[in-house]
Amino acid sequence: MDLRYTATEQAFREEARAWLAAHVPRDPLPSPDTAEGFAAHRLWEQRLAEARWSAVTWPAQYGGRGATLVEWLIFEEEYYRAGAPVRINANGLHLLAPTLLEHGTPEQKARFLPPMAKGEEVWAQAWSEPEAGSDLAALRCRAVRDGDHYVLSGQKTWSTRAAFADWCFGLFRTGSLGERHRGLTFLLVSLRSPGVRVRPIRQLDGRAGFAEIFFDEVKVPVSQRVGEEGEGWKVAMATAGFERGLLLRSPARFQERARRLVELWRRRRDQLARDPHLEDAVVQAWLDAEAYCLATYHTACRLDRGGVIGPEASTNKIFWSELDLLLCDAALRILGPAAEFPAGKEVLAKEADSGRWLEEFLFAQAGPIYAGTNEIQRNIIAERLLGLPR
Repeated sequence: MDLRYTATEQAFREEARAWLAAHVPRDPLPSPDTAEGFAAHRLWEQRLAEARWSAVTWPAQYGGRGATLVEWLIFEEEYYRAGAPVRINANGLHLLAPTLLEHGTPEQKARFLPPMAKGEEVWAQAWSEPEAGSDLAALRCRAVRDGDHYVLSGQKTWSTRAAFADWCFGLFRTGSLGERHRGLTFLLVSLRSPGVRVRPIRQLDGRAGFAEIFFDEVKVPVSQRVGEEGEGWKVAMATAGFERGLLLRSPARFQERARRLVELWRRRRDQLARDPHLEDAVVQAWLDAEAYCLATYHTACRLDRGGVIGPEASTNKIFWSELDLLLCDAALRILGPAAEFPAGKEVLAKEADSGRWLEEFLFAQAGPIYAGTNEIQRNIIAERLLGLPR
């Protein structure tokens, strides 16, 4: 891996930085977990797409720039440095889109990728069920073939972004429960279809970042199946690899948070009792964010040379989820009681960031759970990477 940027990559960075400086909203958008905020973020996605910054690695015919993964990492660095809004269509852009590019038909790519890039169709995940979370092979939500349609019956839960999204992608059982992995099929479902009912799930902050989805004899065209019937597990594992191994959590997210943590420490250290453990935690968090960045660049370079993401993605997922906890925990320890000031309640101007740290801390608690619990990831590492017995 060559750590030096090429002239082309430097020019790409300068172009991205200039565009973001000119277009990122000066004031933060409302929370995307509200109807108002979701609509505002959708408009932002459209502005990105108009300048072809929405999905830089996609082929130009679908709205991208044909950029390399290294250039995507560069864009992410500039995006977070500019303080740009959170991406509400990350499920589609970073998880479903790479899956469609690898497993989808030409018709599916042409139909779903352009409106995804423009934010015209926002995607939710439909993985977990009330009795099937990390063990997706135990899911029961059924899809029965009826001519040129599947008929869906059952329930999904903890569906990210489903409260306001337009479509969902997920696994549905087309075989018997005893077939486990072999009886699953990957389907794309409009959340506006007759028979679909979406019930928001309130978070700790009272907002609806998730939802339950109920399917009551919902008809889905066979043309919206990705891959072959019964081979959904293979398709879903490709999606999970993108989620755990590279695209869902770019290192820029954690590097920017580490930068804010160091700034917070510098502002507050003279007011704090000498605590070498806290100082060590700040240093460790910064080092880990840099290490994650280097590891991700290594993965991106390997993929650009034709490599693939394998079970080692599980090590990546454990690392970034626990890094997020470390960053937020250190910040709250520095802030002390000031950490409990809600976002927007700027009691002290110098601690205006405190509410933001609290919100990030609460969300970070979910990191070891979503994208496959860290306990399951450790089992994958033990069995598939280390060859240990079950």
